[in-house]
Amino acid sequence: MEENTKNPAPRAELKKRIIDSSLEAFTKHGIKSITMDEIASSLGISKRTLYEVFYDKETLLEACVLRRQEMEEQYLKEVQAVAGNVLEVILKLFQYSIEQFHATNKKFFEDIKKYPRVAELMMNRHNRNSEEAIRFFEEGVSQGLFRDDVNFEIMSLLVREQLDLLMNTDICQKYSFLSVYETIMFTYLRGISTIKGAQVLENFICEYRRNKR
Repeated sequence: MEENTKNPAPRAELKKRIIDSSLEAFTKHGIKSITMDEIASSLGISKRTLYEVFYDKETLLEACVLRRQEMEEQYLKEVQAVAGNVLEVILKLFQYSIEQFHATNKKFFEDIKKYPRVAELMMNRHNRNSEEAIRFFEEGVSQGLFRDDVNFEIMSLLVREQLDLLMNTDICQKYSFLSVYETIMFTYLRGISTIKGAQVLENFICEYRRNKR
């Protein structure tokens, strides 16, 4: 039966269903390979109804990316509420990002470049994340976890460039994406940690690798 999109409550419910289903599909298979017809069919609605809620595929993709960012922000709030220090927050976020990358087809990141509005949205988010990361690291210095002689803005830019490069090289044909990502992040964190911070980090890495087995 066709969904009622005139009543605000069912329409909002339908919109959420479309976003959640599309986000899962785009993440798993990439954006290009998923059509609006397939999205409508998977939800049991007509293509016309889908276009009544989302004008085009880029508008839908934008909503999906915003939903993903909203989930990240909620997770960050939950972690900050219980973490004992800033390194715990960073390591929990690292673990979360690993899980996200693991669940995301590389084609998703490649395809998103073809949607300028959404690509800009993600770039702005990356910029905000970089600024927030620098604040975390500066707080970590005051907690004795990170060295005080590191330019965290430069380090943040270098890591970001490495991750961007990772998306555009063939290195992942030889090594798994996760292995390369872990190597970049663990090497980075080891390099900026104090003795106190290094101990927290090594405890995390040992536990993380035990759980991966």
